[in-house]
Amino acid sequence: MSKIQVLPPEEARKIAAGEVIDRPSALLREFMDNALDASASMVEVSIEGGGIIRCEVSDDGEGMSREDLELCCLTHATSKIRSLSDLEKAETLGFRGEALAAVAAVSRLEILSSRDGREAWKLEAGPGVNPHLEPGRRNRGSSVRSLGLFDSIPARKRFLKREGSEAASCRNIFNDKALAFPDRSFRFFQDGKLKIFLPPDPSFKDRFSRTLLGEREGKFLNEITAQGMGFQAQIVFGGPELWRRDRRQQFIFANNRRIQDYALLQALEYGLRGLFPNGTHPVGAVFVNIDPSLADFNIHPAKREVRFADPASIHHAITSTLENFQRRAFPSFAESKDSGENYLAFEKNRDDSWSAQKLASQALAQDETPEALFSGENPPAYASGNDISAAIQPPDSGRCKGNGHRLGNVRCLGRLFELFILIEYMDKLYIIDQHAAHERILYNRFIRGNIAQQELLVAIPFTTKSAEDDAFLRNERKRLADLGVSIEDEGDQWRIEALPAGWKLSDGETVREILNLKYAGKNMAEQWAIRLSCIRAVKDKDYLDEDASLALAKEAMSLPDPHCPHGRPIWHEVRRDEILQAVRRT
Repeated sequence: MSKIQVLPPEEARKIAAGEVIDRPSALLREFMDNALDASASMVEVSIEGGGIIRCEVSDDGEGMSREDLELCCLTHATSKIRSLSDLEKAETLGFRGEALAAVAAVSRLEILSSRDGREAWKLEAGPGVNPHLEPGRRNRGSSVRSLGLFDSIPARKRFLKREGSEAASCRNIFNDKALAFPDRSFRFFQDGKLKIFLPPDPSFKDRFSRTLLGEREGKFLNEITAQGMGFQAQIVFGGPELWRRDRRQQFIFANNRRIQDYALLQALEYGLRGLFPNGTHPVGAVFVNIDPSLADFNIHPAKREVRFADPASIHHAITSTLENFQRRAFPSFAESKDSGENYLAFEKNRDDSWSAQKLASQALAQDETPEALFSGENPPAYASGNDISAAIQPPDSGRCKGNGHRLGNVRCLGRLFELFILIEYMDKLYIIDQHAAHERILYNRFIRGNIAQQELLVAIPFTTKSAEDDAFLRNERKRLADLGVSIEDEGDQWRIEALPAGWKLSDGETVREILNLKYAGKNMAEQWAIRLSCIRAVKDKDYLDEDASLALAKEAMSLPDPHCPHGRPIWHEVRRDEILQAVRRT
């Protein structure tokens, strides 16, 4: 007997449906896409049991006729396209026509629809059931309902998460759609209770605030426009007062569809670099509206990814527009950043949110400023950024005993948490972050082009995934060489023959870091200097002896800009009177 068998149509439909419908939120995404494509001005969502028991979307859109309902559950039945060439100009969220057929394969599907509010029809379909059509009553628009998701496929139902988790996923999909269409009204009901109501908003910024932040944080949002050949992007982002520890409130949309695109998320962060301390991230969203012929939306089963014809131009437009905004909104920051002077101090306000403030212009006496430390003395060679890592000792080689090791009138008190160097000077305690300090020292050297190159004993061969990567490597080989990277073209593959001295990343990470530079544009040297200084700098738990600690402290406190390349302060200062007050000594 032949090993290859043709699956029965019903089994094949259930398996194929799994590519589109894997959980309740996938149902909701497809239903809301259809409602929005039908030009609905109001979209109402209702779920029960996390969307497993019931998932329903009602709208006031164009509706469907009886003839439409008879065809809508057939595989690849669609009103959006007629041929393959139509994909190049499709402007709708849905277009493949597999959604309703997939829903009917894994749940009981009910659709009630009317085109004019006078004549309405109701369709019922489900696994192993012939579609049934009968007259109904409804105002203009459609109501689409899924009941008992995966009841006919127990094995798949067992892999669903708890109802609360599935409901949270449905709410995220609801928020995604609401963010992309601020001019529409949305309601979200969960187990019979109204949880979210979003009336039409005048802008993306207002919708972002109402959906995710609220009035208190929303006042720190900004909205600007970037544009290029064949595309325009609305960028909504928070100022330095509004930050998060993760990237969960960063979004990328392309033609009103949320997508996963690391490069454009990087552009959002890169354009705002310096405004946020290291370890924190801005909130924001980028809404790209692009000519459909310049993007391929048909490369992912759930349309979560898009292939742009020229992603570098979009990345550059976003980054440069955000940088220009910074120069206007924070002129003193932009000028001092360019000139290397002190620019921003990040301090926590009473509301426990970060506030970017200008440094006080009132100058302190010269002998009380950090820049005056060790004036007139020459620091050891390794403190000037040549290679302080040479002073790193293994953990068991001895510890700084806090014996007041001196250089001039400054005392090194020791180290704290295997991360901070403690310095006493002029009735003040300076807590210096050794990684951030060394990172800034190295960055200042690398940005001037002082990058030593080291040939590899064994070259790193690799192949690219796109013609765009190949073009970047061919066009930028000279600039890459100036950054310490030597690459040779072997026709069918590339070969890395040299890297900056002290490079520590794996082969795969190295290739990714180099290819990511294609999004940096004219800022390639700066981005590479930031990344290289982070890789080369001493890390947390790296042990520095007393001489190295004191020398690093001197170099750090003499820097004109007391921030690491990511914007994080290098040191924290505590006055003697603050310590005395804390223990109630006067």
